[in-house]
Amino acid sequence: MTGRFSLEVGPEEAGKRLDVWLTEKLTGVSRTRIQHLLEEGLILVDGKIAKANHKVRPGQRIWGEIPPPRSLKAQPEPLPLDIVYEDEDLIVVNKPQGMVVHPAPGNESGTLVNALLYHCGDLSGIGGALRPGIVHRLDKDTSGLLVAAKNDFAHRSLAAQIKARQVKRVYLALVYGEIKEPAGKIEAPIGRHPVDRQRMAVTFKNSRPAITHYRVLKRFPGFTFLEVHLETGRTHQIRVHMAYLGHPVVGDVLYGPKKQAFEVPGQLLHAGKLGFYHPRTGDYLEFTAPLPPAFVRVLDLLSA
Repeated sequence: MTGRFSLEVGPEEAGKRLDVWLTEKLTGVSRTRIQHLLEEGLILVDGKIAKANHKVRPGQRIWGEIPPPRSLKAQPEPLPLDIVYEDEDLIVVNKPQGMVVHPAPGNESGTLVNALLYHCGDLSGIGGALRPGIVHRLDKDTSGLLVAAKNDFAHRSLAAQIKARQVKRVYLALVYGEIKEPAGKIEAPIGRHPVDRQRMAVTFKNSRPAITHYRVLKRFPGFTFLEVHLETGRTHQIRVHMAYLGHPVVGDVLYGPKKQAFEVPGQLLHAGKLGFYHPRTGDYLEFTAPLPPAFVRVLDLLSA
């Protein structure tokens, strides 16, 4: 559905969230799309901008305009890349905190894909127009190693290795609280949060199996420095699992405290080691990347 609309809240509909109410009224428009339109001020309640969680009242007039969906395609951009390894089939980069991996509404430029397209000229097409070459992802504010495929042959091989759990992905994380046991395993399914659709959660409804292993590297008063190994790769897996244990990642305002102990540009979670078998040669490759400066600064403060 596109174009303008004008609706009135009925007496039996009082108290519903605005985004939920509109999802029921507007055919073919997702709740996420409605939330984006509300954020952009394209939907008004009695002539005023309203938030998605606004509770509708009988007689309120809801007016809005739904523009046609934009066709996005990643464009090459001359952005800096920290290249760890590169050959004709693949490229391994050390992604900085704050960089989104691929374009999406609200982040159409400045992404890792934009930088890779400029540097490589071409990437595998399996991921589609917005995610060329992307075999696995890192959150925007998670730093560290990521491999991208330059052709479909490499992409299929790397994707198969991830599915078979043959890719080594080791992270370093600083979490709140002092974990007593030297190591542990978290086996808890992850799915979309039942209320906040921007978050993931440990849930047994519409979820997928998730397994995380961790090992204590060092304890500080009130904090623990961990090495974390992913057995599966769910969205926000480490962040969700550590919060589930009661030890959220430092700097993570989505799953941890809103007021953080340190001023950092994002969660202190770093993909420090990546290992896989080369698609063409079969040789095992393993790479490491140093901690970013903000992470090192916090560890130095705690050590002092």
